[in-house]
Amino acid sequence: MGLLQKAIETYDAHSQYVGTEVAGHEILVPVSHILARADIEIVLEADGRFSSARLVGKEEPKIPIPATEKSAGRTSGACAHPLCDYLSYICHYNEKKHNLYMNQLTDWATSVYTHPMLISILTYVKKNTILDDLKNNGIITLNEKGIPEKEDLMIRWRVYGIGTPNDGCWQQASLFQAFQDWYLSKKEKEQTALCMLTGEDTFLAQQHQSKIIPKESKAKLISANDKSGFTYRGRFTDDWQALTVGYVASQKAHNALIWLIEEQGVRCTFGKRVFLCWNPKGVEICHAVGPFGNRNKVSVKPSDYRQELKNTLNGYLSQLPEKNSSVVIAAFDAATTGRLSVTYYNELMGSDYLERLYRWDEHCCWYGMHRYIQSPSLYSIVNCAFGKQITEKGKELLKADEKIWGQQMQRLIACRVDGAHMPTDIMRALVNRASRPEAYKNSGAKDSLWQKILFTACAVIRKYRYDYFKEECEMELHTENPDRSYQFGRLLAVFEKVERSTYTNDEKREPYAIRMLSAFSQRPMYIANNIEQHLERAYFSRLSPASRNYYKKLIGEILEQIYLTPQAEWNLALKETYLMGYYLQRNELYKSKKEEMNEEVAL
Repeated sequence: MGLLQKAIETYDAHSQYVGTEVAGHEILVPVSHILARADIEIVLEADGRFSSARLVGKEEPKIPIPATEKSAGRTSGACAHPLCDYLSYICHYNEKKHNLYMNQLTDWATSVYTHPMLISILTYVKKNTILDDLKNNGIITLNEKGIPEKEDLMIRWRVYGIGTPNDGCWQQASLFQAFQDWYLSKKEKEQTALCMLTGEDTFLAQQHQSKIIPKESKAKLISANDKSGFTYRGRFTDDWQALTVGYVASQKAHNALIWLIEEQGVRCTFGKRVFLCWNPKGVEICHAVGPFGNRNKVSVKPSDYRQELKNTLNGYLSQLPEKNSSVVIAAFDAATTGRLSVTYYNELMGSDYLERLYRWDEHCCWYGMHRYIQSPSLYSIVNCAFGKQITEKGKELLKADEKIWGQQMQRLIACRVDGAHMPTDIMRALVNRASRPEAYKNSGAKDSLWQKILFTACAVIRKYRYDYFKEECEMELHTENPDRSYQFGRLLAVFEKVERSTYTNDEKREPYAIRMLSAFSQRPMYIANNIEQHLERAYFSRLSPASRNYYKKLIGEILEQIYLTPQAEWNLALKETYLMGYYLQRNELYKSKKEEMNEEVAL
């Protein structure tokens, strides 16, 4: 199935929420309705007498109002909504617009699909007292010509005694159905054709909805208005032949997508690209952009981390009502102001989707803050790889450009969901940044940008090595690892610790080894000799004898491992794995003081 079919399935599965207000959630809009923000509420008695009026607060949610295909897509031309509309349509001072509104409302109210509310509203509107009533209640002001100073104020209706206790026109399921029946009766006179979404012979949608993405209100998924260039010439005689979609199917599909984007797209928008991830049946599922579950416990051991991931996977699988429950992942981007493109789409079995998220977090993980094992967010990976340093609210941050955000987030989502390999350029970008700590302030601090980049780089390297070489990079120090780069990383960590061990509590300067890290990654043996000589001159003599012997012995053991590799390779540029060796050796050296003292006593 495709995106629109899944959207229709979602709409039908959530039919109990159609037109229903739920605190903290958007309304799933009924067919033949749109969401609109009302500015003024007029309250009437059941016999059509004016009762009161008030301004609608900006904090109050949008409401569903009846709309035809033309009125839902109206721009500059005059086209009235059937019930709730602007003052310029409802009031009689603009004869053209008012006649359009009155003709439509009268036709509906006098049809077999009428509703008690319509009679009350029509009776009141015919009195032509709306402007005076609103003015007398201090709701609007009129100019010298008797025209409202603000004409684009949306009116909604409330009728006492009809629909009690919910007497707002936007709260009446029976009114929703009455308009749908009336409007569909009008469309039944139109020519029918095969709906490519449902396979039924039905009347077609003449226009498709816009405002799917709030920021790009004019962008449409389906449109055909090129009557001058004729982009369909040579294939079809008319534009509608390119894609025939039934009116009801189009309404359900677009309303479902609008609802989904309002519900979760706000939290998953990067640049102009919106990412959706949902189960059509409504089963709660973790988002492809977000973490794999909400694990309350933190792990410092790889075995515990893997077990927690497994428990999370089993928990999610147990919530799937059916083994064949599906998950839909889609990304949208407005290529132009009028065109909305689907930049990514995938359907997966729920179990397969969860398994792939599990596999990602299993391999793309490393020691983060406080030595807890975690998987960096996709958002963090993009920012660490491509972001610029900015200061926001006094805090240093990395933030990528909007265009880069959307593109790179989609690549990572595809990698995570499709089981593809970690992109090499992202891995290299992270390694290059992690190799330049001097570019970031206070790189030695636990919460510095460089420490965050280093953690993210190691997690991505671990995933990269598994994808391309099926290499299970251990998250525990392996002192006899034959990888030359890994051993040089260990050596760098020891050099750093030697100098830091001589610092007083208030010293925050970066050790010479860290300042030379970029050069060290390119010419490791040459720079290592320089650093060791520097330590001999300035720092080894300031250590206690036990510490000095411990570090020199450790340096010797690491060099022995390096010397096992061919001498011609000693000074070649290091592979990305040197960062993992550095990180794990540093973790080992920065154990608790009690553990370190025990090591020294044992020497």
